Amino acid sequence: MVDLKLRMISIFALSLVMVVAIPFPSGYTCEEDVYAISSLHAALGYPLLPGWTPFGGDPCLQGWQGVQCVGPNITAIVINDANLGGELGDMLGNFTSIITLDFSNNHIGGSIPTNLPVTLRQFFLSSNQLTGRIPSSLADLTLLSDMSLNQNFLNGELPDAFQSLTGLVNLDVSSNNLSGPLPPSITSLSSLTTLHIQDNHISGTLDVLQDLPLMDLDIENNLFSGPVPEKLWYIPNFKSNGNPFNTTVAPEPAPIQAFPSLVAPVPSPYSDAPPRHGAPTRHGGTSSTDRKNSTMRVIAYVVAVVLVIIAVLLALFCTLKLQERYLKREFIPKFHKKMAPKMTKQPLSTTDLAASNYKKEDLYVNTLRKQKEHEAHMSETSAGLRPIMAEKVAAKPIAPLYKEKDYISFDKAMPQKRNCTLPASVTSFSVASLQQYTNYFGEENLIRSSYLGRVYMAELSEGKLLTVLKLNNLTSNINTDDFHELVLRISELQHQNIIKLEGYCSEFGQRLLIFKYFSRTTLNDLLYDFSKKRLSWNARIQIALAAARAIEYLHESCKPPVILRNLEAYSILLDDELAVCISECGLASVVLSNSLTQFSGDSRTPFGYEAPEISESGSYTDRSDVYSFGVVMLELLTGRQPYERSQSRAEQHLVRWASPQLYDINALSRIVDPSIDGVVSLKSLSRFADIISRCIQQAPEFRPSMSQIVQDLSLVLKDATI
Repeated sequence: MVDLKLRMISIFALSLVMVVAIPFPSGYTCEEDVYAISSLHAALGYPLLPGWTPFGGDPCLQGWQGVQCVGPNITAIVINDANLGGELGDMLGNFTSIITLDFSNNHIGGSIPTNLPVTLRQFFLSSNQLTGRIPSSLADLTLLSDMSLNQNFLNGELPDAFQSLTGLVNLDVSSNNLSGPLPPSITSLSSLTTLHIQDNHISGTLDVLQDLPLMDLDIENNLFSGPVPEKLWYIPNFKSNGNPFNTTVAPEPAPIQAFPSLVAPVPSPYSDAPPRHGAPTRHGGTSSTDRKNSTMRVIAYVVAVVLVIIAVLLALFCTLKLQERYLKREFIPKFHKKMAPKMTKQPLSTTDLAASNYKKEDLYVNTLRKQKEHEAHMSETSAGLRPIMAEKVAAKPIAPLYKEKDYISFDKAMPQKRNCTLPASVTSFSVASLQQYTNYFGEENLIRSSYLGRVYMAELSEGKLLTVLKLNNLTSNINTDDFHELVLRISELQHQNIIKLEGYCSEFGQRLLIFKYFSRTTLNDLLYDFSKKRLSWNARIQIALAAARAIEYLHESCKPPVILRNLEAYSILLDDELAVCISECGLASVVLSNSLTQFSGDSRTPFGYEAPEISESGSYTDRSDVYSFGVVMLELLTGRQPYERSQSRAEQHLVRWASPQLYDINALSRIVDPSIDGVVSLKSLSRFADIISRCIQQAPEFRPSMSQIVQDLSLVLKDATI
């Protein structure tokens, strides 16, 4: 019995020794990185992020959200659009191998830590609530290549700490409260190509920038003085408005009575008066200093004369432009109103209008005179070469134009507020749920970006797919009542070719719209991505017809009518069966309620799709959408984008290049997209080109309504299938 007890005690002791002797595996992630990220988590206020644990944990092994690792080392933390608060803390410098820190579009406050990891290459803190100064410890980040600190509340001067940042390529500190001059060490940024410092209070001169390899420089709305170094004007993208630059002041011109000759007068050598400075002496000619002064005076007089001439020419030019605008706004509309009855009784042919496509004045004044000449000329042309024109289709009067005031607009108070009780089919989502469904608005869920905001893929727990439009800062500041009014109106848009609204979110000042998922593929993808399948001629007509039916519904079935303003190939979605849906309908009013000048460009319509009257008067009608639709049809016909910089100057603008070729069947055949799959019917091709020519007329009065276009495209499709 005693032996048995001794044996059991021995076995227990041996087991205890073995347990103590076996080494337990330690955490996988580097201890310094774990300590640094735990301190960061605490400084941020312990936000609820997938995988993150308040105490301890193993970021690389457990796959914390937004944390990227190479082996046991944390190399990147990317968490943007996650409503993070708190601060960054002072332990970031403890990371051993981190390359990227991206906390953009959050609500992080406090100051930028002075203790930053020296391994950083990308440092993004834009659109937060950071305060204080930019630390001079930036000088230690010798590997830094990209940094954005824009849209914060940073103040003070830029630190003179750029001597060692020779690899910095992109720097954005715009939209802060920075002041003082640019530091001299900026001259050391030998790799800098993009510098955005607009919307601050930075002063001084720009001399320190003149030798940098900049390609994109924005210094707008600061306090810079001048003159601007000449080299900066050669930067491809240079924006400098909103600065009190002092240019070189030219000398005042001499009075007309004493207009000088180009040769300085020489006083008589026999004068008893003492010689003036610069005049010849009795003992010889003028000195070199005197000659220089005389030359400078001559140059100054010449410069003054040139400036006076330029001023006169500018005044004359401005007077002519004012007269031209007066004729456009006063005389031409009155003339058009006077001639309207005659033109209604005898409508002009499409060919006549195209002959003066880019001269609106000639369109009104010379059309009647040129009509007979053109008809006589066309009678001599072979009938087989003439395209089929619209006049062979039953003539229909052009419907009245819907004016801008007829459309949904939040920039003026409505006389009567609608009852904004949203239908049960429209779901109110929380920010937290949308973060979960979109993987915290991660880049992998980003579908596309537009001037209204970013569109993300969202997958619900039951597997249902949605798309989330996160309105950007410029369009999300409408008040809650107007936003609910917008949601109600969009929810009323019910058409098979328009994306259906499923819900919305208006928590914490956010403005998000949730739509039914349809497709990630746009018409732009199918036309210009050659890895996608090729479109047949019939498919292109069917796409145009489906899109036209959607716009017809918006213009003529909705009360009040809905205008698109942003119609382009990117906004037309297609699924695998080439079914069509138009995205972001009914959102033009969001743009109306905000300052449009803050967008890139001053247009609400994408570049190349904009009707001529928009740039002239800013006036939108339903015929502005018709013009944009005509450009989309041109893309379907030619396979070319509305503007292609790579083409020769004469072919860069699609409308300008293609318009003259729409009236001759031979020229038309040459501009057809060579990638069209299958055979193209010449009869349908001619009708298709005729619809385009009417859509892109310079004067909106001569463009057809969408109902007319739908009828004509139906005939084109019929011709193509015969």
